[in-house]
Amino acid sequence: MGGQDMPGGTLTPADYRRRVVDGRLDKLLRAFGAVEIVGPKWCGKTWTALSRSRSVDRLDDAATFDAATNDPSLVLMGEEPHLVDEWQDVPQVWDAARRHVDDNANRKGQLILTGSAVPKDSGSIHHSGTGRIARLRMWPMSLSESGQSTGKVSLSRLFAGEFEPAGCTTGIEDVAGWCCRGGWPASLGLDDEFALEIPGEYIKSVLDVNVPKLNKSPETTRDLMRALAVNVAQAPKYKTLAADMAYGDERREPDVQTVKSYLEMLKKLYLLTDLEGWEPPLRAKSRVRTKPKRYFVDPSLPAAVLGTAPGMLLRDTQTLGDLFETLCVRDLNVYLSAMPGAGNRIAYYRDDTGLEVDIVIELSDGRWGAIEVKLSDLKVTDENAAKLKAFRDKICGNPMAQVREPEFLMFLTGRGSKAYRRADGILVVPIATLGA
Repeated sequence: MGGQDMPGGTLTPADYRRRVVDGRLDKLLRAFGAVEIVGPKWCGKTWTALSRSRSVDRLDDAATFDAATNDPSLVLMGEEPHLVDEWQDVPQVWDAARRHVDDNANRKGQLILTGSAVPKDSGSIHHSGTGRIARLRMWPMSLSESGQSTGKVSLSRLFAGEFEPAGCTTGIEDVAGWCCRGGWPASLGLDDEFALEIPGEYIKSVLDVNVPKLNKSPETTRDLMRALAVNVAQAPKYKTLAADMAYGDERREPDVQTVKSYLEMLKKLYLLTDLEGWEPPLRAKSRVRTKPKRYFVDPSLPAAVLGTAPGMLLRDTQTLGDLFETLCVRDLNVYLSAMPGAGNRIAYYRDDTGLEVDIVIELSDGRWGAIEVKLSDLKVTDENAAKLKAFRDKICGNPMAQVREPEFLMFLTGRGSKAYRRADGILVVPIATLGA
């Protein structure tokens, strides 16, 4: 254990590509005794952790697993920061890590833990780790991380009131390719012919390996993933998902409790993210739609479940539009993860009048911005701009509510050639110009 020490240097892989969360990880290591990096498998957690670690124990190694099962403290020894990879395989590691941090006077930057699932036996964890172990969420690669976005338009600078026009050239064909390839580090540098194989293999690995570990049925999981893919970027009811999971000649549906249970499992594997309804201050909850919209963490997953390909999506722009919205949610979450503030969140808005905005980003200090997602800049019309302005006026128009003006209103587009500010102040930003 701890046998891969590299005194005086980190274990950074030779061809490591910098990730947006790197800077945030550095800050957390200076502020906490340990940092847990969570996210879906294959998204790059281990490589990011290795880039900041000087020693490592991997619990997917049989000997290391046995040692940790007998005495979790054995896998906490090594030059700091010491990485424990896939700690959830031995849940007792969590409490041992908390004690380890305490026993070393909460010295900063002692441990990094990575996890691609919530532990099945979470009841064996007795302490939250609050104050000792910080959590950092990772996602598959954004377009700026994979080199497909220039990143010239910075989300953090937009919240500071800064915007500079930027150019790019993006067609619908590009968007279809991005959605099907996904943001998996393993696909970097691969031609589409090979990169398009990765999401399907990912789904197969989840069904064959991860789902049985959680004592769930791969067949039911596959049915639910397909139902979610059919309803991607929507807010389906449990009964809707159950109906879309129906099987056999009699179209037998799972009960609602089964749907809920399997949804929770997919969340524990970090494969789904929910966008809750945004509730501005002092507005009646009954007037705001709060049922969550459900997204996969990467657009390639629903694309793979549906068995679609870039060429097919060019003939089905409705599905492509929903997958593109999933891509936007992924990238915005990546860029938001680099910003300080524990209360930062991404939501959506829809009230009882039918007024709807695709994405609302709210920072913990109260600043916020609203985004409409459009597959093409050809959909950026005065009529659609009027809807964004009507939303702003409704939210901010009541002086009693004391809702501050948004930092920006934006159209986030797939196809596009230039990021610019319209005469009415609304930004038009192609996703291939957006970055952290």
